[in-house]
Amino acid sequence: MKANQATRGKPLYRRIWFWAGLGLGGGIVALIYGISLIDRTLPDQSELNAVVREQTLTIKAADGTILQQQGETAREQLKLEQIPDTLKKAFIASEDRRFKQHNGFDPQGIARAGLNNLRSQGVVEGASTITQQLARILFLKQEQTIWRKLKEIRLAQKMENELTKDQILERYLNLVYLGGGAYGVADASWVYFSKTPDELSLAQMATIAGLAPAPSLYAPDKNPETAKRRRDLVLLRMQEDKIITPEQRQAAVQEPLTLKTSLPKRLQVESPYFTSYIQKELPKYVSANVLKSEGLVVETTLNPTWQKVAEEAVAKTLRNQGSWENFKQGSMVAIDPRNGEIKAMVGGKDFGKNQFNRVTQAQRQPGSTFKGFVYATAIASGKSPYDAYEDAPFVVDGYEPKNYSERFRGSMNIRDALTRSINIIAVKVLIDVGFTPTIKLAHDMGIKSELKPTYSLALGSNEVNLLELTSAYGSFATLGLHTEPHGITRILNRQGKVIWSADFKSKRALDADSAAIMTWMLRNVVEAGTGAAAQLGNRPVAGKTGTSDEARDLWFIGYIPQMVTGVWLGNDDNRPTDGSSGSAAYTWHEFMEKAAEGMPVEKFPKRPKLEGRKGTIKAQSIKPKQVLNRSISSDDDSQRESARNSEESGSSRRRRRRSYSQEEQQSSNYTPRRRRRDRTQESSSNNSSSESSRPRRRSRRVESDSSSPPPRRSRRSSSPANSSGSSGSSSSQPSWRDRLRPSNE
Repeated sequence: MKANQATRGKPLYRRIWFWAGLGLGGGIVALIYGISLIDRTLPDQSELNAVVREQTLTIKAADGTILQQQGETAREQLKLEQIPDTLKKAFIASEDRRFKQHNGFDPQGIARAGLNNLRSQGVVEGASTITQQLARILFLKQEQTIWRKLKEIRLAQKMENELTKDQILERYLNLVYLGGGAYGVADASWVYFSKTPDELSLAQMATIAGLAPAPSLYAPDKNPETAKRRRDLVLLRMQEDKIITPEQRQAAVQEPLTLKTSLPKRLQVESPYFTSYIQKELPKYVSANVLKSEGLVVETTLNPTWQKVAEEAVAKTLRNQGSWENFKQGSMVAIDPRNGEIKAMVGGKDFGKNQFNRVTQAQRQPGSTFKGFVYATAIASGKSPYDAYEDAPFVVDGYEPKNYSERFRGSMNIRDALTRSINIIAVKVLIDVGFTPTIKLAHDMGIKSELKPTYSLALGSNEVNLLELTSAYGSFATLGLHTEPHGITRILNRQGKVIWSADFKSKRALDADSAAIMTWMLRNVVEAGTGAAAQLGNRPVAGKTGTSDEARDLWFIGYIPQMVTGVWLGNDDNRPTDGSSGSAAYTWHEFMEKAAEGMPVEKFPKRPKLEGRKGTIKAQSIKPKQVLNRSISSDDDSQRESARNSEESGSSRRRRRRSYSQEEQQSSNYTPRRRRRDRTQESSSNNSSSESSRPRRRSRRVESDSSSPPPRRSRRSSSPANSSGSSGSSSSQPSWRDRLRPSNE
C-alpha cells in the first residue's frame, strides 16, 4: 500500500513508463521522418521501372538490331523466358536464396550471411538482396556509406511494390556487371565462353553466377583457381537448395574450366559513319541534360541489308575503278523520298582511318547534277522541253562556258541538252529564268548550302554535300513534295517511354506536272545519255551525272519511285581524277540492282500534256551587260555532224551493253594499263596541236556530252578561282577557234 502511494506521489517525468513511451514514440517519429527524408532523395515512382543504366546510349537499326552502344550497357537484352532456368536459379542460389519470400530487404538473409562469413573468416555470401543490387545498379553510386545503404534498402522496398519478381530478376540478369566488360548474362556467356546462355554447361553457368559479388576477383581468365573454388561453392548451394542432384554437382565440379574468350559485343560498331551522324543529330531533339544523364535508346531508319550492299558497292568501285582512275574515296546515301528516311549511308572508305563523313560533311561542287534545278525552274516557268537553244560559242559578261567535249551542236532542245549535259545551253536557260527563282527552287527542294548568283551556278560551281543533293532529287520522285532527310524515328528514355518521335511533314517544292516532266527528261539521261550505266533492266530509272572541273568530283544522283540514291567519287585533297561520272553511275547500279530485289516495280507518272501549260514559277530573266554570240564555222559543221554520229553510235552501244565507263572508255578490249598509256598519247597529241592566240576569257568546263571524249586534261594545279569557273586561265591555252579545228586522231 505504501509502495503504491509512493508511486502515485512521484511526478510524471520520474515514472519509467513515461520515458519508455516517450522513447518509443520519439523513435517512431524519428523513423518516419528518416524514411521521408530518404524518400525525398529517391527517384520518382514512375522511374522505378527503368530498364537501362544511366549515361548509356544504344542506337538501333530499323529492324531492331543494335548498331552501337556507349556506356555500361548490355549488347543483348534477353527476356526472362530466353534465359535458361538453371542459370536463373544459379544466381538466386548464389546471391539471394530467399528472393521469392522477402519484400526487397531480408533481415534473415543478412543474419545468415553474417554468420556464414564469420565462420569462413571471409566474405563468402553477400548481404544485399537481388532487388537491392538492382536498385544500386540503376539509381545509386558505389560509395560505401550508411546513407547509401539506407537509400538502397528503401529503393528495394519501393521497387518490390512497383515490379513483379520476374521483372526484377529479368532486369538484374541483363544489367549486372560480370567482369571483362560484360554486362548481363548474355554478354558474359560470350566474353568468357563465346556462347549464348542456352549453350552453357552447368559448370559454366555456375562460373558466371559466381562472378556477381566480385567480378575482378573471381574472373576465370585472370584467377582460374579462385574462379573454380567460387564455382564449386555455387554448385554446392544449388545442391542444398535442391536445384541439382549430388550426381550433377559432382560431374560439374570435375569439369575443367575451359575458356574461349571474345571481346564484348557492345564494343562492336556497325555502320559507323551512320551512327556518328546520328549522335550529331541527337542534340536537335533532346536537351543536353537528358543526353548527359539519361540512358537513351535511339531507333533509326537504317536498313542493315541495304547498308551492307551499299558498303560492298562503294568498296568494289574504289578497289577496281579507283585504282586506275585515280580516286581514293567514295560515298553513298540512299533515302526513301516519300518520308525522308535514310536507308543506307557510306561516308567513306574506312571509318577506322578517317572519320570524316563525305555524305554530310564534305562540301563539293556538284557539276552537271545541278542542271536538274535549272531545267526544273525553266519547266515550272512554263517552258517546253522542246524549246530550242543554240549550242554555239557564247560569252556573257566575260564568262565563257565550255562543253565537256569542246564541240558545238547547233540548235538543240532542252530535253536533249539535259540528256547530253550541254553546258552552254544550261547557262542560257539560267539567264532566261533568272538566279532568284533557280536558287529558291533548289532550296525548297532540299539544298541547304549557300548558292551564289553567278553564271557558273548552272554548271554546279556552288558547293553542296551529298545528303542534301540526293534529298533534293528525291523531290522529283515524289511529284514535287520534299520531306527533310532524317535518320531517327524514335528516342526512348530509361523507362522505355518515347520522348521524341519523327513527324516530318512533306512540303510542296515544285508543282506535280513540272516534276513529272523533269522525271521524263531525267529518264532519258539514263536511257540515252550520260547515265546509261545506271539502267536497271525493266525498272524505270531517272537521274543525272555530274563531273566538276578536271574530274575532281564524279557524281550520279538517280531514283526510282521508292528510293533516291546519290554517289560521289573523288579525292579528299581535291586532286583531279582520270575518271568519269560513268563510274558513279555504275556504283549506283551495283547498289540499286541488289537493294531493289523483291521491291515492286513501280512506274513513274506519265508525262503531262505540254500544250496549254501555265507556269507556276515566274521567271526573272537576267539582263547581262554584254553578250557575245559566235556562229559555228563551216569547218565546224562537219565536226558537228561527226559528233552527232558519234552520239548516235555511242547511244546504240550503250543500249546493247551497259558499261561503267561509257564516257571515256568505249573499247572493252582496253586494259587499265593500256587506257592510261593511250590517254597519255592523246594528251601529247592535243597539247602539241594547241597554240596560244590570246588570253582566255573566264570559263568553266564540266561534264557535257560524255559520249565524245574531250582532249586529255593536263596535270596542272588549279587555283580555287579556276575551280569555281569565275576567273581566267593562262594565255598558253588555245582559243575557242583553235579548239574547234578537227584533230588528227
